[in-house]
Amino acid sequence: MGISHAVGSLFCRIRLLLIISVCLMTAGWAGFYLRGSTHNSPKYKSAADNFWRRPSCERKTEDKGQPLVVEETTKEDLKICPALSPYLKGIVPLSFPPSLTLQDVSKKYPLVKNGFYHPENCKSQQRVAILIPHETGEKHLLYLLITYTPFLQRQQLEYGIYIIHQAGDETFNRAKLLNIGYLEALKEKKWDCFILHDVDLVPENDFNTYLCDSEPKHLVVGRNATGYKLRYKQYFGGVTALSRDQFAKVNGYSNNYWGWGGEDDDLHSRVGFQKMEVVRPPPEIARYTMIFHTRDSGNQVNKERMQLLKKVSKVWKTDGLNSCTYKLLSIEHEPLYINITADIGKPEY
Repeated sequence: MGISHAVGSLFCRIRLLLIISVCLMTAGWAGFYLRGSTHNSPKYKSAADNFWRRPSCERKTEDKGQPLVVEETTKEDLKICPALSPYLKGIVPLSFPPSLTLQDVSKKYPLVKNGFYHPENCKSQQRVAILIPHETGEKHLLYLLITYTPFLQRQQLEYGIYIIHQAGDETFNRAKLLNIGYLEALKEKKWDCFILHDVDLVPENDFNTYLCDSEPKHLVVGRNATGYKLRYKQYFGGVTALSRDQFAKVNGYSNNYWGWGGEDDDLHSRVGFQKMEVVRPPPEIARYTMIFHTRDSGNQVNKERMQLLKKVSKVWKTDGLNSCTYKLLSIEHEPLYINITADIGKPEY
C-alpha cells in the first residue's frame, strides 16, 4: 500500500512537470513567431514592440556603472500648466538700455526658437499668438521683447510672436495688418488665443495673464501716459485678447481704417453686435508703460474715422477677415519672432 501510493505520487509529479514544460515551449514558440512576423507585417509591429517593451515613462538605462536614469516623459504625458503660474513675480522694474541689440536679447533667451516657445514641464493652458503690427521704431520692438520674453515664459505660455509689416509707403493700416497676422498665423498652428498688441506698450505686472477669456478681454486699463486710468469707458485699444472663435465671430477688424484712430472703436462695436461683453483685469494689475514717441509720418490722424464708425452695423459682415485682400511678400522666422511682410494695397477713398 505504501509503495503503490509513493509510485502514484511520483507519477503525478512527472506528469505535472511535463505539462509545465509543454506550456513553456508553446509560449516560447508563440513569442518567437510574433516577433518574427512583424518584420513583414507592419500592422502588428507596434503592438508587438509595445508588448515586449516597457512603457517609455518607466524605461531605465544604465551605462558603464552610471546610475539608472528615468527617461523624460513625452509632451503628451505632461500635465496642463496651472492658470496662475507659480513663477509670477508681480511688478518687475523695467529697464530700457540704449545699447540693447537684438542679438543680446536672442542670446539671453535661447529656448525661444523660430519665434516659438513652449514650457518644458507642462502643457500651456492655451496656444497664444501675439500679433504686433509694426511700422517703424526698432528700439520699441527691442524694449518690448526684452520685457515680453521673460514675462510670457513666467506665465508658462506656449506662444508665438508675429511682427506684421506693411510694404511700401502708403498710409499705415493697423487693423488690416492684424487681420493678416491672424490669417497667416493660423496657417502655421491652430492657435487658441490672439493677443493684439501695440509695439510701444510694455506690461508692468506679470499677473496680467495673456490668456483669452470666455469674453473678449481688454488688457490695458491704465498706462503711465494717462495716469494709469482708462482713457474712456468704451476704450478697447492698445492690447486686447480674443480667442480664435471670438475673432472670427466678429469678422476681425475693418480693412478700411487708414491712418490713426477708429479701428478699436469699430472692433468694440462688432463685439457688442455679437452680444459679447468686454472684460478687464483689475486696474492695479493691468498697467503698462508707454514708450514715448512722436507719431510716424505715415500714421497721420484718420479724418474719415467718424464716418466709418457710423457704418459699422451695416458693413461688419462684409468688411473684415472675409474681405481682407493682400499679397504676402515674405515670412521669416527669426529667433525671437516671426516677421510677416505684406503688400496691403492702398485706400479707396
